[in-house]
Amino acid sequence: MSRLQEKTALVTGGRQGIGRAIVDCFVAAGARVMTCGRGPRPDDLPAAVIWETTDVADRADVDALSDRVVAEFGELSILVNNAGVQIEKTIVETTDQDWDRLMGANAKGVFMLCRACIPIMSRGASIINIGSISATTADPGLALYNASKAFVQGLTRSIAVDHGPAIRCNAISPGWIMTGMAHAAFALANDPAAAQKDALARHPAGRFGAPDDIAKLALWLASDDAAFATGQCYTLDGGMTAASPLNPGLF
Repeated sequence: MSRLQEKTALVTGGRQGIGRAIVDCFVAAGARVMTCGRGPRPDDLPAAVIWETTDVADRADVDALSDRVVAEFGELSILVNNAGVQIEKTIVETTDQDWDRLMGANAKGVFMLCRACIPIMSRGASIINIGSISATTADPGLALYNASKAFVQGLTRSIAVDHGPAIRCNAISPGWIMTGMAHAAFALANDPAAAQKDALARHPAGRFGAPDDIAKLALWLASDDAAFATGQCYTLDGGMTAASPLNPGLF
């Protein structure tokens, strides 16, 4: 039997990158999957996947999304909060509009989705929040993004404590996963190519991450194999944060 057979899943931000990798992984594992994004349905989304155009920062959209989950599935087995945005600014450069946009998606959106979906989740259900190593090791020029991911970690632990054993809640904290967000962050450097080369040298795994790396951990956390895993923030960064600030390439 497939690992997610007879399970239902909602993955936010499933258009591309990590979210799309999780959608594809869950479908392959036998789950019935719904995903969402702010734009129209992607042309290459598998036909079996249900699409809902949604802004996770909008209360009415979130309520409509949870209503669609009930209409399509009856109850929900897995919620993956992946949708988010990144703004490349320091705090003094950040506007009130930047705050509303980023914290709306990365913090308020996660809060509202969890609040809306917990009452419709089956016993033994799994919530997986996509955080970042930026929650504990701040990347330069990403002030609000770093702060939003710290919020995700705190909320993850609170949900696990308040709603266990009926629901498990964990976070995945990716490191440098090569998506559009990663390329935008490297572009902030004075020499983006040199910054990327230096970052790669700090990975004991010898490479940057790929969206599939995160999807495979999400699959385990969503499955019954992870029945004892809750309230944890799993770092998946190729060993980068395990190392000291010294560049291993110099030794």
